[in-house]
Amino acid sequence: MTTAERSLAIPRPASLHAPAPADRQLVGRIGPWQLVKLINESELARVYLARPADAAGESAAAYVVKVLRKEWWRDPHAIEMQRRAAWVGRKVSHPHLLPVLSAGVDQPPFYTVSPKLEGRSLASLLEQQRRIPLAIALWIGRQVAEALDALHTTARMIHSDVKPANIVVAPDGHATLVDLGFVHTPGESRHWSTRPVYGTLNYLAPEALTSSLAASPQSDIYSLGVTLYEIITGGLPFTGRDAEHLLRQHREAKPPCLRMRQPETPKAVASLVHRMLAKDPLRRPESAADVAEELVRLEIESFSAAA
Repeated sequence: MTTAERSLAIPRPASLHAPAPADRQLVGRIGPWQLVKLINESELARVYLARPADAAGESAAAYVVKVLRKEWWRDPHAIEMQRRAAWVGRKVSHPHLLPVLSAGVDQPPFYTVSPKLEGRSLASLLEQQRRIPLAIALWIGRQVAEALDALHTTARMIHSDVKPANIVVAPDGHATLVDLGFVHTPGESRHWSTRPVYGTLNYLAPEALTSSLAASPQSDIYSLGVTLYEIITGGLPFTGRDAEHLLRQHREAKPPCLRMRQPETPKAVASLVHRMLAKDPLRRPESAADVAEELVRLEIESFSAAA
């Protein structure tokens, strides 16, 4: 990391290193893992801090175990999603993509194990400060684009759920794309209505919102474009009073000019983001690698301007 990067790094929240007595409250065991603390849950899964079951009782819980909820153990689609996430997480090794270290996906209980990340989700940071400084926003976007490139080229899979809640930013600014629960191959049908989280709809590409078009790596580029728009301007390009209204905007509406919302944004940055938000996938950048390459240049220019 350069001196400029260090000077603009997101400050370390004090809470990251505060003692957590609940960490010592054991909640169960799964396979060779001792579950120490429930840290998140969704309709599909529960996520726990964990440590190896044979580790010393006071050893740190340095792992995260994601367990498919029991009510989904007989659902073939949910099981396949978990198995696919495990396969991709072990196949693709990249510093900005959360790896899967081990998994139990052959029979119940179904779970995956990843290292615990230090930091906070980008969504959490946005709740606190609404906007991210431009140089940092481009830096985070570039790191996520590099992770997507690895996912697209090595596993030939689409992440399909790129959003601030799935980007963890460490105190030094290192960004990691997490949650491989919706990965799928290009062209594979994954209708939006199968998504259990409404917030995801804010970031889905138009082609992912209709059964008549197939998702592609460009769909992830669109979602990253929405994320960049949000962290640069402090607001989403599209909002809706209900799901149908929001989906219609993604399919038909032109996003408000980024520079109208954030006038000091360089034209080249606004141009890239709006190209990423093109309705037609063919009008977006050709690949995540192309996005990363362009962001590198813009990132350098922004750090230089801020120095």
